[in-house]
Amino acid sequence: MKYFWSLFPVIFLVAFLSLVIHIYGIDALSGPSQLVLILSTGIAAMISIFYFKRPWKVLEEEIGKSIGSIGAPIVILLLIGMLSGTWMTSGIVPTFIYYGMQLINPRVFLLSSCVISAIVSVMTGSSWTTVATIGIALMGIGRAEGFSDGWIAGSILSGAYFGDKMSPLSDTTVLASSLCGTPLFTHIRYMVITTVPAFTITLVIFLFAGFMAQNPTDVSTVTFTTALASKYNLTPWLFIVPLVTAWMIYRKMPAIVILFASSLLAAIFAVIFQPQVLTEISGAPYSALSLFKGAMESGFGTTEVHTGVKAVDELLATRGMQGMLNTIWIILCAICFGGVLKASGMLQHVVELILPLTGTRVGLVASTVVSGIFFNATAADQFLSIMLNASMFSEIYKDEGYEPRLLSRSIEDSSTVTSVLIPWSTCGMTQSTVLGVPTLTYLPYCFFNLLAPLVSITVAAIGYKIYRNR
Repeated sequence: MKYFWSLFPVIFLVAFLSLVIHIYGIDALSGPSQLVLILSTGIAAMISIFYFKRPWKVLEEEIGKSIGSIGAPIVILLLIGMLSGTWMTSGIVPTFIYYGMQLINPRVFLLSSCVISAIVSVMTGSSWTTVATIGIALMGIGRAEGFSDGWIAGSILSGAYFGDKMSPLSDTTVLASSLCGTPLFTHIRYMVITTVPAFTITLVIFLFAGFMAQNPTDVSTVTFTTALASKYNLTPWLFIVPLVTAWMIYRKMPAIVILFASSLLAAIFAVIFQPQVLTEISGAPYSALSLFKGAMESGFGTTEVHTGVKAVDELLATRGMQGMLNTIWIILCAICFGGVLKASGMLQHVVELILPLTGTRVGLVASTVVSGIFFNATAADQFLSIMLNASMFSEIYKDEGYEPRLLSRSIEDSSTVTSVLIPWSTCGMTQSTVLGVPTLTYLPYCFFNLLAPLVSITVAAIGYKIYRNR
């Protein structure tokens, strides 16, 4: 019975989340999903207290510890909201879109979007930073060229998570390798075996999809670029901000410092180059005070800029820090749910169900991959998923005689790349909010994220370069 009661909160969560998403659609993220997570937390807590005999104090302490661990990510989320607002109103994103529409052939846009996101993510080591900067610009270009939100977001996220997985600067890459006792670059080289095939297939799919598209552009390139040029002062000087941001990333400054400094610099550039936009946002006559008000509102609030072209207006609308509040809300609720499951021992019981399958090489890797996805869905955070997966399987891999790099790779092939596919996880909610695309809309098009776990299991079945310690 302990396995039934351990699974019951998860079954309840998935069932009712599916129901509210069906009823509310994208509005499910504005409260209904959070309520379901809190109800699921309450059910898990009652089972923990009355069946597993865990005192409430233990559950409360774990919840507090879990919430404390996401303090910095919450600040980063707020700063990402501020950055996306200031980069838009300052004209940085519109300038990227303006030149990008003229340089990127629509037929290879999806392929280009994926490759660009991958390069930026490898250099920065962060999928979040990639999506919050170049990802927003690519969304605008793709929409202007008539591609659906799912295809665009899928190409961006596929590239971003390839880079996040393969970059030596990535925190998930460092965490997975260190927890499993694998040297960092040994871990990265070993991941090439599964990651490159998955990414290659992904690029072929996006290339084929781009050439098969029937150029469903709603707004012509000329109309779109003219509307942007009529509203913004589109000057190459605006590229100073992303260049400075890239320099700070190269110097390995903290993410919070980079995001804050980049947002502040963008706001200053908005005052210098886009006073007419800030005046429109403030709703007051031109003055120093209206410029200050416009810059402030672009950082924290909802803004609208009117060009006379509906599609362009929708693209230029921003939500600032306020747009991140629903994301933070659902992350807090999800962390509470994961904290109760961990403190009660339910996660451990679920893993025990998987252990009988680890007797073979394929079963061991498949169990690790499935566990990574499961932990993403229950703990709702990729870092927790990586840590839980490593702690659960380290001894098993050691006892079976496999090198630790097999475990670290299997963890990254699941915990890292599938986190963005879970609607209520930190990654799923963050990327959905930043791109303005529901998780379930882009999920079918995140080909790299879907293929990586399958390729990992396939390579294990083939036995290619999988060795036992002698």
